[in-house]
Amino acid sequence: MQVTIHEAKTQLSKLIAAAERGEEVIIARRDKPVVRLSMVEEFSGKTRIGGLKGRKFKMGDKFDDPALNAEIAKTFHIP
Repeated sequence: MQVTIHEAKTQLSKLIAAAERGEEVIIARRDKPVVRLSMVEEFSGKTRIGGLKGRKFKMGDKFDDPALNAEIAKTFHIP
């Protein structure tokens, strides 16, 4: 369903309920879709800080490449 911003303001509770039921809710400005209202996925609780402890993983070959580091620094204006 697509609604205008004004309709979304006046019917927010109904739109949230629709999104919770799995319906697609689009909010439009002058008939141009700008926002999709969707339900937030619940946290499963399976991920935790330190979750990779004891597991092996591989860093990419360019992880600490000086040229790449310089490019990143330049992008973020870091001297």
